[in-house]
Order: sequence, then C-alpha cells, then structure tokens
Amino acid sequence: MEQATCQQSSCGPDNTALKLKVGKIKHTFVVMSGKGGVGKSTVAVNLALSLSMHGLRTGILDVDIHGPSVPKMLGLAQEKVIVGGNEIIPHEVFNGLKVVSMGFMLNNSEDAVIVRGPAKAGIIRQFIENVAWGDLDCLVVDCPPGTGDEPLSVVQLLSTGRASAIIVTTPQQMATIDVEKSITFCRKLDLPITGIIENMSGYICPHCQAESDIFSSGGGYKLSQKFDVPYLGAIPLDAGIVKCGDEERPYLQSYPKTETSTRFDEIVERLKAIYLDLQHTEKSGSCCDGSNVQGCTGGGSCCS
Repeated sequence: MEQATCQQSSCGPDNTALKLKVGKIKHTFVVMSGKGGVGKSTVAVNLALSLSMHGLRTGILDVDIHGPSVPKMLGLAQEKVIVGGNEIIPHEVFNGLKVVSMGFMLNNSEDAVIVRGPAKAGIIRQFIENVAWGDLDCLVVDCPPGTGDEPLSVVQLLSTGRASAIIVTTPQQMATIDVEKSITFCRKLDLPITGIIENMSGYICPHCQAESDIFSSGGGYKLSQKFDVPYLGAIPLDAGIVKCGDEERPYLQSYPKTETSTRFDEIVERLKAIYLDLQHTEKSGSCCDGSNVQGCTGGGSCCS
C-alpha cells in the first residue's frame, strides 16, 4: 500500500486570512514584562487611550487569558462578546478605541479559564484573525507577565506584520532582574524593542504635588543602558490610578491635567514619533521590489 503524501505546500494552518488581517495594522506595540505586579495593564490601557486621543486609529488586545483586566479598566466589565457574521466585533470606547479581551467571553468575572498551551495559541489566533479590527494605525497588545505561551504566540502570529515590544518595569532591582528576561526573549525572537517604561517611579503627593521615591528610582533607565535599549520615560505612583481602577474609569479621561497624565503624554509623543518615522521609512526607503525610490508603490507591505 502506497504511503499517502500531502498535496499541499504546507501541512500547517492556512495563514492567508491572518496575513490579510495583520496587513491592515500598521504597527503593533506588544506590552510585556518578565515580572508580575509592575502595572503593565495600566500602562497598556493608558498608552492605547492616549494614542487614540492623539488621533491614531487604535485598538487594544488583552491576551491575558487567565486574568483579563483591560475591560474593567475601561468600564467594560459587564460587556459580552459581540459577533457579527463570522467575526468578533470589538467594543469601542471614547475616541473610537477598539477593545477585545477574553473577559468579554466569561459569564462571570470570577470564572476561571482552565486551558493549556495549544488552546491558548488558538484563542490568541482568533483574537487577531477573526476580529473585525479594520484598518488600524496602532494595535496595543497587553500580555501577561513572563515569556511563556501568550507572548510567544503573539510574536509568532504577528511575524508577518510590523511589531515591536514595549517593556514595563518598576525601579527596584528585584523587578529589573526578571524584566531582563523579556529583553532576551525579544532578541531571541527578533522582535524589535521600542523601549522601556519605568512604572511606579516615585510618588506624587496629591496635596502638594511633591515627588518622592518609594521603590527607589532609575532602575528602568539603568536597564536601558545595560542592554542598549531606548528609555521611553517614567510614570509615578498616583493614587488616582488606583481610584480609577476601582471605579472602572480610565485614568487619562478622569485626570487629564495631572503630572502623571503629562508623563503618559510625553511617552505617547515619543511612540507617535517612532510610528510616523517607521511609516515614512517604509514609504521612502528600500522597498518591496528592491528599489530605493521615494513613494514606491511596488505593491508589497512596505508600500501600503
């Protein structure tokens, strides 16, 4: 009996639909950290909201399968998944920020999601391939801590597009030691690093606005120097962030004039500049047909 042979060029999944979806996202910022408890989701949500407020078509994807917190931070904790046709429809808030999270698929917020590796990869693939994201300037992906299934799946699925990492740390040495693993993770997977953000860097008194160090400071900057990675800025501890989280309100919408909001705004200005520079480089640099013509329209992803 003859052995059956595969007639397809690849026995893996058909990535055509995935590539088409990723191709409509001009840049993806993967927010990650090797350490839990650094406020990574808070940073991701407020960066996404600020990018949207700066006029960029923005989405946020929460791939923390076991502990999704993005819906609560955006006042969407009671919302459920919306399906239209064969696609998941993102919830939209404020300036048209599109939001997708595992939290929308749970009947109750206390429900545990009990899955292991392959199932996680399948869920994350659906969140990218089967969601009606439309044309986006930026997609912010909030990953759980560590360098396991979720960030690995995200990086692999986005490999056909334009993506880079934003790494979040707190100042103290015990945090930066773990965060170093995220840097080596990105380098092993050839994922560019946009920069490091130091969260909980100092405490701003709500009464006198004086700033003082609680967890020390400068750990994120030292990390950036050690690994030759850009330093995006520091975000202080702010009681308003805690209050907004408990009340399910995004911080930047509630406290737009504070020093903390200013720090977020400064970081997003840097991200916006990086994004615009990348778009300019792709349109005027070495293009898909090997040419180096200003405004090349050769038809490849770099010319879209």
